[in-house]
Amino acid sequence: MKAVAVHGANDLRIDERPEPVAGHGEVVIDVEWGGICGSDLSYWKHGASGTATLKSPLILGHEVAGRIAQLGAGVENFDVGQPVTVHPAELVGDGVMPERLAGRTNLYPHVRYFGSAAFDPHTDGGFSERKRVRASQLRSLPDGVDTLRGALAEPLAVAMHAVGRAGSLIGRDVLVNGAGPIGSLVIAAAKYAGARTVIAADINDASLRIAKSMGADEVLNVASGGALPDDVELVFEASGIPGVLGSVLKATARGGTIVQVGNLPGAPGLSAIGDLVTREITWIGSYRFVDEISDALLAMADGLDVSPVITHKFAIDQAAEAMRVATDPTSGSSKVMLQLS
Repeated sequence: MKAVAVHGANDLRIDERPEPVAGHGEVVIDVEWGGICGSDLSYWKHGASGTATLKSPLILGHEVAGRIAQLGAGVENFDVGQPVTVHPAELVGDGVMPERLAGRTNLYPHVRYFGSAAFDPHTDGGFSERKRVRASQLRSLPDGVDTLRGALAEPLAVAMHAVGRAGSLIGRDVLVNGAGPIGSLVIAAAKYAGARTVIAADINDASLRIAKSMGADEVLNVASGGALPDDVELVFEASGIPGVLGSVLKATARGGTIVQVGNLPGAPGLSAIGDLVTREITWIGSYRFVDEISDALLAMADGLDVSPVITHKFAIDQAAEAMRVATDPTSGSSKVMLQLS
């Protein structure tokens, strides 16, 4: 079968891999769609993502959906042909967490994640024609949610987890800084959660057009003279750019809250963050998700339309071109999708 694998920095290949066979408690799915994420791009461009460095070829992809092709022994409540998406996290070890973190499995210290080089051997992702998966990681797609949108359940879960970190959004005014794929999904999730108004800020007009179609009430291009608003009580920082933190803090109201959903780099970075103290701002981190992937599927079945975030589709053999489009700020891309089988 074909698989999209990165062998090193700027070395992406369509490999031929053995056909998977479902073992006990496992299924094999025909993977139909996969969404390209920032970590996929980082492995391709740099041979690393965060502190995880490639030591051997890695099949990319953790945003996938498809149909069950094969059931292993002991698998119940699933059928061949059933459309599913996959929770890409698998806890390594006993899964026991301190009481203060009960239920927050996204903070468990040892997690294998689809398409990650954090462990050696690496954890292959789902950018392949077929993928063997533990049945416990499957999430059935509800009626009305096809596999294309089902592949968006994982990034929408990231956005919904971030929104949940802020508490109730009903009647609140929100600023989302950074209107890339995650920022745009945060906009949709915030409106779905009852936010009164959402302002989106970015430096790219194409991204802001997508933000508008995802539910933003107002958009601001901060590269062409648009300043961030003043005194916003709740801000979602989705750019992950350390240099913007000073202006984001200044836009946050005294006693307000920032949810940091954009993944900040691990290296030291400079930013003027004195307002964090003098304005008594609450700064909350948001990392991946627990089981909000199930909430994401229910929200889409309930009518939450996140399809405007999809801007490009490529066949599996065009994976290299898809990666280039996803990293090109002039391409107008947001979520770039691969049709895998």
